[in-house]
Amino acid sequence: MHTAYSYDGFSTPKQIERVCQRRGITALAITDHDCIEGALVCQKTLPLTVVVGEEVTTRSGHLIGLFLTNLIPPGLSIGETVLRIREQGGIVYLPHPFDRIRSARFTEGELHALAAQFDIVEVFNARNLFEESNSRALAFARSTDRLRVAASDAHVAGEVGRSWVELAPFSTPGEFLTSLHAARLRCRRTSLTVRALTKLRKRLRGIR
Repeated sequence: MHTAYSYDGFSTPKQIERVCQRRGITALAITDHDCIEGALVCQKTLPLTVVVGEEVTTRSGHLIGLFLTNLIPPGLSIGETVLRIREQGGIVYLPHPFDRIRSARFTEGELHALAAQFDIVEVFNARNLFEESNSRALAFARSTDRLRVAASDAHVAGEVGRSWVELAPFSTPGEFLTSLHAARLRCRRTSLTVRALTKLRKRLRGIR
């Protein structure tokens, strides 16, 4: 999910805490755009497991690092971004790889050339407008033998837990990856109304 520390997020730590308690969510990955401050704040203050992540804007597209300790600057090459994630002992996560609505995305050639660099592929994103985007991501993960996750990609608190992953408890990146092998993905799409409202809020912020 994204927090209010991200340019496109609107959820405060207190709102996140309330919705997680209400929905029985015990672990959360926070991946703000080019920012880890919100994730670090939540990790210190929320009574649940918070994975510090970042959705990094590379020169070609978005790439997520999980289990980070330091900010990775935007604008680097894909290779340099992967290296920075690995240097921190982090996990390389490929989000929404085939969503044609998003302006920043890798080409299909880049995805297949770099497949071995990805630890995880997001095969269901609750905010993807077209189901084809998710089905192509699943086919890509299967053909390249990558671990799979589903994500809410929540921008507001009400979206948290729209889609989720059921897996065994973990405390390290290695345990997390091991748990994913037996994980169950729960996939539900975000309503068009919520998408439209968050888009409007972004416009009011002056963000396109």
